[in-house]
Amino acid sequence: MWPFTKTVKAAPVPVAAPIASQNERGRAEQLLRRLEWTVLRRLDGLLQGDYRSLLRGAGMDLADLREYQHHDDVRHIDWNVTARHDIPHVRVFTEDREMAAWFLLDLSPSVDFGSGVAPKRETAAAFVAVLARLLTRHGNRVGALLYGFGVDTVLPARASRQHVLQLLHAIEHRPPAQTGATRLQDLLQAAGTLVRRRSTLFVVSDFISEPGWEQALAQLAQRHEVVAVRLFDPMELALPDLGLIPMRDAETGEQLMIDTADAGLRRRYAAIAAARETQLRQALGRAGVDTLELSTADDLAQALLRFTELRKRRSQRLPVHLKAAPA
Repeated sequence: MWPFTKTVKAAPVPVAAPIASQNERGRAEQLLRRLEWTVLRRLDGLLQGDYRSLLRGAGMDLADLREYQHHDDVRHIDWNVTARHDIPHVRVFTEDREMAAWFLLDLSPSVDFGSGVAPKRETAAAFVAVLARLLTRHGNRVGALLYGFGVDTVLPARASRQHVLQLLHAIEHRPPAQTGATRLQDLLQAAGTLVRRRSTLFVVSDFISEPGWEQALAQLAQRHEVVAVRLFDPMELALPDLGLIPMRDAETGEQLMIDTADAGLRRRYAAIAAARETQLRQALGRAGVDTLELSTADDLAQALLRFTELRKRRSQRLPVHLKAAPA
Protein backbone atom coordinates (compact mmCIF):
# COMPACT_ATOMS: atom_id res chain seq x y z
CA MET A 1 0.00 0.00 0.00
CA TRP A 2 1.13 3.51 -0.72
CA PRO A 3 2.54 4.91 2.55
CA PHE A 4 0.90 8.05 3.93
CA THR A 5 -1.86 7.71 1.37
CA LYS A 6 -4.37 9.17 3.78
CA THR A 7 -1.91 11.25 5.75
CA VAL A 8 -3.47 14.60 6.59
CA LYS A 9 -3.70 17.09 9.38
CA ALA A 10 -7.45 17.21 9.31
CA ALA A 11 -9.48 19.84 11.08
CA PRO A 12 -12.84 18.75 12.50
CA VAL A 13 -15.66 19.15 9.99
CA PRO A 14 -18.32 21.61 11.22
CA VAL A 15 -21.80 20.32 11.94
CA ALA A 16 -24.24 21.25 9.20
CA ALA A 17 -26.93 23.60 10.44
CA PRO A 18 -30.49 22.76 9.39
CA ILE A 19 -31.04 26.37 8.27
CA ALA A 20 -28.13 28.47 7.04
CA SER A 21 -27.50 31.70 8.90
CA GLN A 22 -27.19 34.99 7.03
CA ASN A 23 -23.42 34.90 7.60
CA GLU A 24 -23.16 31.35 6.24
CA ARG A 25 -25.20 32.23 3.16
CA GLY A 26 -22.95 35.23 2.73
CA ARG A 27 -19.81 33.05 2.66
CA ALA A 28 -21.28 30.82 -0.04
CA GLU A 29 -22.39 33.88 -2.01
CA GLN A 30 -18.93 35.44 -1.67
CA LEU A 31 -17.23 32.27 -2.94
CA LEU A 32 -19.57 31.93 -5.90
CA ARG A 33 -19.24 35.61 -6.85
CA ARG A 34 -15.45 35.32 -6.74
CA LEU A 35 -15.49 32.23 -8.97
CA GLU A 36 -17.96 33.84 -11.37
CA TRP A 37 -15.64 36.81 -11.68
CA THR A 38 -12.27 35.02 -11.82
CA VAL A 39 -13.12 31.73 -13.57
CA LEU A 40 -16.46 31.89 -15.35
CA ARG A 41 -15.67 35.16 -17.11
CA ARG A 42 -12.40 33.68 -18.38
CA LEU A 43 -14.19 30.56 -19.58
CA ASP A 44 -16.82 32.60 -21.42
CA GLY A 45 -14.02 34.07 -23.52
CA LEU A 46 -11.91 30.96 -23.89
CA LEU A 47 -14.66 28.48 -24.70
CA GLN A 48 -15.91 30.76 -27.49
CA GLY A 49 -19.32 29.13 -27.58
CA ASP A 50 -17.95 25.58 -27.38
CA TYR A 51 -20.49 24.74 -24.71
CA ARG A 52 -21.73 21.68 -26.60
CA SER A 53 -18.31 20.02 -26.30
CA LEU A 54 -18.29 20.68 -22.56
CA LEU A 55 -21.68 19.18 -21.76
CA ARG A 56 -23.46 16.17 -23.17
CA GLY A 57 -27.22 15.86 -23.04
CA ALA A 58 -29.31 12.81 -22.27
CA GLY A 59 -31.90 13.18 -25.01
CA MET A 60 -30.81 11.81 -28.41
CA ASP A 61 -32.06 11.94 -31.99
CA LEU A 62 -30.78 9.57 -34.67
CA ALA A 63 -28.61 11.56 -37.10
CA ASP A 64 -26.62 9.06 -39.16
CA LEU A 65 -25.13 5.59 -39.47
CA ARG A 66 -21.44 4.74 -39.88
CA GLU A 67 -19.11 1.75 -39.63
CA TYR A 68 -18.22 0.57 -36.15
CA GLN A 69 -14.89 1.84 -34.76
CA HIS A 70 -12.81 0.78 -31.80
CA HIS A 71 -14.16 2.31 -28.53
CA ASP A 72 -17.69 2.70 -29.97
CA ASP A 73 -20.50 1.78 -27.60
CA VAL A 74 -21.73 -1.67 -28.66
CA ARG A 75 -25.21 -0.69 -27.47
CA HIS A 76 -25.41 1.67 -30.49
CA ILE A 77 -24.85 -1.08 -33.07
CA ASP A 78 -27.66 -1.23 -35.63
CA TRP A 79 -28.01 -4.98 -36.13
CA ASN A 80 -30.34 -4.73 -39.15
CA VAL A 81 -27.88 -2.56 -41.10
CA THR A 82 -24.99 -4.73 -39.89
CA ALA A 83 -26.71 -7.83 -41.24
CA ARG A 84 -27.40 -6.21 -44.64
CA HIS A 85 -23.84 -4.95 -45.15
CA ASP A 86 -22.04 -7.73 -43.27
CA ILE A 87 -20.03 -4.96 -41.56
CA PRO A 88 -20.86 -3.63 -38.07
CA HIS A 89 -22.55 -0.22 -38.19
CA VAL A 90 -23.45 2.07 -35.28
CA ARG A 91 -26.09 4.74 -34.91
CA VAL A 92 -24.84 8.32 -34.56
CA PHE A 93 -27.01 10.61 -32.46
CA THR A 94 -27.40 14.33 -32.00
CA GLU A 95 -27.76 15.17 -28.34
CA ASP A 96 -30.21 17.41 -26.58
CA ARG A 97 -28.29 20.10 -24.68
CA GLU A 98 -30.67 19.90 -21.74
CA MET A 99 -29.32 17.49 -19.17
CA ALA A 100 -29.29 16.54 -15.53
CA ALA A 101 -25.92 16.38 -13.82
CA TRP A 102 -25.13 14.87 -10.45
CA PHE A 103 -22.05 15.50 -8.36
CA LEU A 104 -21.03 12.46 -6.30
CA LEU A 105 -18.80 14.14 -3.72
CA ASP A 106 -16.35 12.20 -1.58
CA LEU A 107 -15.82 14.45 1.45
CA SER A 108 -14.16 11.86 3.66
CA PRO A 109 -11.33 13.06 5.96
CA SER A 110 -8.55 12.43 3.42
CA VAL A 111 -9.81 15.28 1.20
CA ASP A 112 -8.96 17.77 3.96
CA PHE A 113 -5.29 17.44 3.05
CA GLY A 114 -3.50 20.22 1.23
CA SER A 115 0.20 21.06 1.22
CA GLY A 116 -0.29 24.45 -0.45
CA VAL A 117 -2.87 27.21 -0.39
CA ALA A 118 -5.99 25.07 -0.55
CA PRO A 119 -6.86 21.52 0.54
CA LYS A 120 -8.51 19.03 -1.77
CA ARG A 121 -11.91 19.83 -0.24
CA GLU A 122 -11.71 23.49 -1.34
CA THR A 123 -10.51 22.45 -4.78
CA ALA A 124 -13.52 20.14 -5.08
CA ALA A 125 -15.91 22.88 -3.92
CA ALA A 126 -14.54 25.36 -6.47
CA PHE A 127 -14.80 22.81 -9.29
CA VAL A 128 -18.37 21.93 -8.37
CA ALA A 129 -19.37 25.59 -8.01
CA VAL A 130 -18.05 26.59 -11.43
CA LEU A 131 -19.36 23.57 -13.32
CA ALA A 132 -22.74 23.69 -11.56
CA ARG A 133 -23.07 27.38 -12.41
CA LEU A 134 -22.15 26.70 -16.04
CA LEU A 135 -24.89 24.08 -16.15
CA THR A 136 -27.61 26.05 -14.40
CA ARG A 137 -26.95 29.18 -16.49
CA HIS A 138 -28.02 27.13 -19.51
CA GLY A 139 -31.15 25.77 -17.84
CA ASN A 140 -29.73 22.38 -16.83
CA ARG A 141 -30.43 20.76 -13.48
CA VAL A 142 -27.79 19.73 -10.96
CA GLY A 143 -28.03 17.48 -7.93
CA ALA A 144 -25.55 16.06 -5.46
CA LEU A 145 -24.83 13.15 -3.16
CA LEU A 146 -22.35 13.92 -0.38
CA TYR A 147 -20.31 11.22 1.32
CA GLY A 148 -18.63 11.80 4.67
CA PHE A 149 -18.84 8.63 6.69
CA GLY A 150 -21.59 7.19 4.56
CA VAL A 151 -23.94 9.06 2.21
CA ASP A 152 -25.37 11.67 4.58
CA THR A 153 -26.71 14.38 2.23
CA VAL A 154 -28.78 14.22 -0.95
CA LEU A 155 -29.68 17.38 -2.88
CA PRO A 156 -32.26 16.84 -5.65
CA ALA A 157 -31.50 18.07 -9.16
CA ARG A 158 -32.66 21.67 -9.70
CA ALA A 159 -31.69 24.54 -11.98
CA SER A 160 -31.04 27.82 -10.18
CA ARG A 161 -28.22 29.91 -8.80
CA GLN A 162 -29.78 29.60 -5.34
CA HIS A 163 -29.51 25.82 -5.64
CA VAL A 164 -25.78 26.12 -6.38
CA LEU A 165 -25.43 28.24 -3.22
CA GLN A 166 -27.25 25.55 -1.26
CA LEU A 167 -24.84 22.96 -2.62
CA LEU A 168 -21.82 25.05 -1.60
CA HIS A 169 -23.28 25.47 1.87
CA ALA A 170 -23.79 21.71 2.18
CA ILE A 171 -20.16 21.07 1.22
CA GLU A 172 -18.88 23.57 3.76
CA HIS A 173 -21.05 22.47 6.67
CA ARG A 174 -20.50 18.81 7.28
CA PRO A 175 -21.19 16.47 10.19
CA PRO A 176 -18.16 15.89 12.48
CA ALA A 177 -15.43 13.84 10.84
CA GLN A 178 -15.08 10.26 12.05
CA THR A 179 -12.12 7.96 11.84
CA GLY A 180 -12.58 4.90 9.70
CA ALA A 181 -11.80 3.70 6.21
CA THR A 182 -13.57 5.31 3.26
CA ARG A 183 -15.94 3.05 1.33
CA LEU A 184 -16.36 4.82 -1.99
CA GLN A 185 -18.52 1.97 -3.27
CA ASP A 186 -21.25 3.07 -0.83
CA LEU A 187 -21.47 6.45 -2.58
CA LEU A 188 -21.49 4.88 -6.05
CA GLN A 189 -24.09 2.28 -5.12
CA ALA A 190 -26.31 4.98 -3.58
CA ALA A 191 -26.12 6.91 -6.86
CA GLY A 192 -27.12 3.80 -8.77
CA THR A 193 -30.25 3.56 -6.62
CA LEU A 194 -31.19 7.25 -6.43
CA VAL A 195 -30.37 8.53 -9.93
CA ARG A 196 -32.92 6.78 -12.11
CA ARG A 197 -32.85 8.80 -15.32
CA ARG A 198 -29.76 8.72 -17.52
CA SER A 199 -27.58 11.65 -16.43
CA THR A 200 -24.03 12.91 -16.38
CA LEU A 201 -22.34 11.92 -13.12
CA PHE A 202 -19.22 13.66 -11.84
CA VAL A 203 -17.48 11.45 -9.26
CA VAL A 204 -15.34 13.97 -7.36
CA SER A 205 -12.93 12.05 -5.12
CA ASP A 206 -9.29 11.40 -4.33
CA PHE A 207 -10.12 7.67 -4.74
CA ILE A 208 -8.38 6.85 -1.46
CA SER A 209 -10.74 4.10 -0.44
CA GLU A 210 -11.16 0.49 0.48
CA PRO A 211 -11.16 -1.79 -2.58
CA GLY A 212 -14.44 -2.65 -4.22
CA TRP A 213 -15.43 0.66 -5.82
CA GLU A 214 -14.22 -0.34 -9.28
CA GLN A 215 -17.15 -2.63 -10.05
CA ALA A 216 -19.70 -0.13 -8.72
CA LEU A 217 -18.18 2.58 -10.93
CA ALA A 218 -18.28 0.34 -14.00
CA GLN A 219 -21.95 -0.44 -13.33
CA LEU A 220 -22.76 3.28 -13.16
CA ALA A 221 -20.93 3.86 -16.46
CA GLN A 222 -23.16 1.32 -18.19
CA ARG A 223 -26.21 3.46 -17.45
CA HIS A 224 -24.90 7.02 -17.19
CA GLU A 225 -22.28 9.33 -18.66
CA VAL A 226 -19.61 9.20 -15.92
CA VAL A 227 -16.63 11.47 -15.40
CA ALA A 228 -14.14 10.73 -12.62
CA VAL A 229 -12.72 13.99 -11.25
CA ARG A 230 -9.69 12.73 -9.38
CA LEU A 231 -8.43 15.13 -6.66
CA PHE A 232 -4.81 15.04 -5.58
CA ASP A 233 -2.11 17.12 -3.96
CA PRO A 234 1.44 17.27 -5.39
CA MET A 235 2.85 16.12 -2.03
CA GLU A 236 0.97 12.83 -2.46
CA LEU A 237 3.12 12.06 -5.49
CA ALA A 238 6.54 13.20 -4.27
CA LEU A 239 7.70 13.86 -0.72
CA PRO A 240 9.77 17.07 -0.37
CA ASP A 241 12.76 17.40 1.94
CA LEU A 242 11.22 19.06 5.01
CA GLY A 243 13.25 17.35 7.69
CA LEU A 244 11.54 15.51 10.54
CA ILE A 245 7.79 16.11 10.40
CA PRO A 246 4.75 14.59 12.15
CA MET A 247 2.09 13.03 9.94
CA ARG A 248 -1.31 11.68 10.87
CA ASP A 249 -3.69 9.43 8.98
CA ALA A 250 -7.03 11.23 9.17
CA GLU A 251 -9.02 8.06 8.59
CA THR A 252 -7.33 5.84 11.16
CA GLY A 253 -5.85 8.39 13.56
CA GLU A 254 -2.40 6.77 13.33
CA GLN A 255 0.50 9.21 13.84
CA LEU A 256 4.09 8.86 12.63
CA MET A 257 7.26 10.94 12.67
CA ILE A 258 8.74 10.94 9.16
CA ASP A 259 12.31 11.92 8.32
CA THR A 260 11.82 13.48 4.91
CA ALA A 261 15.54 14.31 4.74
CA ASP A 262 16.13 10.60 4.06
CA ALA A 263 16.67 10.43 0.29
CA GLY A 264 16.02 6.68 0.26
CA LEU A 265 12.67 7.18 1.94
CA ARG A 266 11.69 9.82 -0.63
CA ARG A 267 12.66 7.51 -3.49
CA ARG A 268 10.62 4.62 -2.06
CA TYR A 269 7.69 6.96 -1.46
CA ALA A 270 7.80 8.22 -5.07
CA ALA A 271 8.09 4.69 -6.48
CA ILE A 272 5.10 3.40 -4.50
CA ALA A 273 3.12 6.55 -5.37
CA ALA A 274 3.87 6.03 -9.07
CA ALA A 275 2.75 2.40 -8.85
CA ARG A 276 -0.51 3.46 -7.22
CA GLU A 277 -1.02 6.08 -9.93
CA THR A 278 -0.69 3.39 -12.58
CA GLN A 279 -3.08 1.06 -10.77
CA LEU A 280 -5.65 3.83 -10.30
CA ARG A 281 -5.56 4.90 -13.94
CA GLN A 282 -5.90 1.31 -15.08
CA ALA A 283 -8.89 0.80 -12.78
CA LEU A 284 -10.60 3.94 -14.10
CA GLY A 285 -9.88 2.86 -17.65
CA ARG A 286 -11.37 -0.59 -17.05
CA ALA A 287 -14.49 1.04 -15.61
CA GLY A 288 -14.97 2.84 -18.93
CA VAL A 289 -15.13 6.38 -17.53
CA ASP A 290 -13.51 9.63 -18.59
CA THR A 291 -11.01 11.01 -16.08
CA LEU A 292 -10.01 14.56 -15.24
CA GLU A 293 -7.14 14.89 -12.78
CA LEU A 294 -7.48 18.00 -10.64
CA SER A 295 -4.56 19.12 -8.50
CA THR A 296 -4.78 21.48 -5.54
CA ALA A 297 -2.16 23.53 -7.44
CA ASP A 298 -4.25 23.64 -10.63
CA ASP A 299 -5.65 26.67 -12.38
CA LEU A 300 -9.38 25.87 -12.42
CA ALA A 301 -10.15 27.60 -15.71
CA GLN A 302 -7.38 25.68 -17.46
CA ALA A 303 -8.61 22.45 -15.87
CA LEU A 304 -12.08 23.03 -17.30
CA LEU A 305 -10.60 23.78 -20.70
CA ARG A 306 -8.86 20.40 -20.48
CA PHE A 307 -12.25 18.97 -19.64
CA THR A 308 -13.63 20.50 -22.85
CA GLU A 309 -10.83 18.82 -24.78
CA LEU A 310 -11.70 15.57 -23.01
CA ARG A 311 -15.28 15.81 -24.24
CA LYS A 312 -14.16 16.47 -27.80
CA ARG A 313 -11.91 13.43 -27.74
CA ARG A 314 -14.69 11.40 -26.15
CA SER A 315 -17.01 12.25 -29.04
CA GLN A 316 -14.28 11.05 -31.41
CA ARG A 317 -13.90 7.82 -29.38
CA LEU A 318 -10.31 8.56 -28.42
CA PRO A 319 -8.79 7.49 -25.09
CA VAL A 320 -9.42 10.18 -22.49
CA HIS A 321 -7.45 10.57 -19.30
CA LEU A 322 -6.45 14.19 -18.93
CA LYS A 323 -3.63 14.85 -16.49
CA ALA A 324 -3.23 18.00 -14.52
CA ALA A 325 -1.00 20.67 -16.01
CA PRO A 326 2.37 21.10 -14.30
CA ALA A 327 2.09 23.42 -11.32
